Amino acid sequence: MTMTAPSIPSKTAVLTIILVSYVMIVLDISVVLTGLPKIHHDLNFTSAELSWVQSAYTLTFGGFLLIGARAGDILGRRLMLILGLALFTAASLAIGLAQSPAWMLAARAVQGLGSAILAPSTLALLQTNFSEGPERTRAVSYYSAVAGVAASVGLVLDGVLADWLSWRVGFLVNLSIGIAMIVASWRYLPETERRSGQFDVAGALTSTIGMSALVYGLVRSASAGWSDPLTIAALVAAAALLALFIVNETRAKQPIMPLRLFASRVRAGAYAARVLFLGAMIGFFFFTTQFLQGVVGYSAALTGLAFLPATLVNFAVAMTVPQLTKRFGNGRLLAGGLTMSLIGMAWLSRVSPDTSYVTGVALPMMLVGAGQGFALSPLTASGVAGVSAEDAGAASGVVNVAHQLGNSLGLGILVAVSAFGAGALDGRNLLVHQVTSALTAGTVMLALALAIAAMLIARRTVKAGPEAQVAESAALPGASAAVLPAAVGGRT
Repeated sequence: MTMTAPSIPSKTAVLTIILVSYVMIVLDISVVLTGLPKIHHDLNFTSAELSWVQSAYTLTFGGFLLIGARAGDILGRRLMLILGLALFTAASLAIGLAQSPAWMLAARAVQGLGSAILAPSTLALLQTNFSEGPERTRAVSYYSAVAGVAASVGLVLDGVLADWLSWRVGFLVNLSIGIAMIVASWRYLPETERRSGQFDVAGALTSTIGMSALVYGLVRSASAGWSDPLTIAALVAAAALLALFIVNETRAKQPIMPLRLFASRVRAGAYAARVLFLGAMIGFFFFTTQFLQGVVGYSAALTGLAFLPATLVNFAVAMTVPQLTKRFGNGRLLAGGLTMSLIGMAWLSRVSPDTSYVTGVALPMMLVGAGQGFALSPLTASGVAGVSAEDAGAASGVVNVAHQLGNSLGLGILVAVSAFGAGALDGRNLLVHQVTSALTAGTVMLALALAIAAMLIARRTVKAGPEAQVAESAALPGASAAVLPAAVGGRT
């Protein structure tokens, strides 16, 4: 049944619910970053296992994002928003109470599932409750702004909380907010029209389990070696499951990832470049955090502040992208952004215990942040370029999946690379080796992304429309390693 649009006064409540729900996702991912060293110590994670604090979340987030969007179409966006909030809130409570690595990672996986259900509904509800034109443009502007601000605030907030109270507080605070949003959603949000459709459960399961096995094999290789039987078994299982996923997508009536989307060189290039770009960016946040705290000796709070050169520049640059796109086109803007990030990452990869923060960390961070701000919108626009109306939702969903895949797979690769050549190193020297090796590998990822963009995207300039800019905004300017376009996974 189609619901009538909310009255003018209630639209404020609707927008508030949408924004706060989305901010919960943004904050919860960014607050993990500066708290990682304390989580490492408190729960006795190994260095390799620590990467799963991020990967357990991003794998279930990306793996179930498309089916979460489809569920909103079939069962209703309000219902899915409430279900996503409930899962996300319950998982946050479980994380805050975690007493072991297994407990923590299981809860993070459930939290990722909650985000996969919640995130597509936020933007979809914004589009269905606000009329196209100035009203929706204003709502989207708020949506974009809070994402960038929340990402930057989250890094600093978690550092302060981890130092003054506990890293657990950043998760436990979600309990009261989540309950309030569930009650408000039930009271103020109208349900959207339900549509007929089918769930590609086989596609969601084979892709998610297959990618999890691949990441597990990569991460395990860092500690057990490539000849370890479990490492080999995980990689073989990953290859088999991902092959089954591709076969399933060719046969499913309503596949979560229509393979015809990859027929376009521009779109295929955008997906590949996005995976590489996000792989490098997750390494930037993950390993730089450990360098600042484990090598330089910064507190968690000071580490959060130390990232501001990247996050603030990212946010400021992202605000200029619509105007610059009109002048230079997506291809040039993308190439420029990737080049800036490449230079910044290469510069940062040379850090040592004696590196000056200003010249060796802050300045390259500014280049990385500026590159993020310039690159994400063109990547998003290219990822949805030339799609039919029928495939618009699926294409935006694949952009999101590429984003989350880049986070999880990229981090797994960088963790594996960081173990090479460590030899008998230990303590601070081992950490410096891991950080520089990982950031060097991240530089290579950015170089590959730039080569792909130059060959497949930059030669065919794509104008970025409002929807592409929305998608980029949903990709968290200021925290690209963490979430990224969480909000455009569904058809609206």
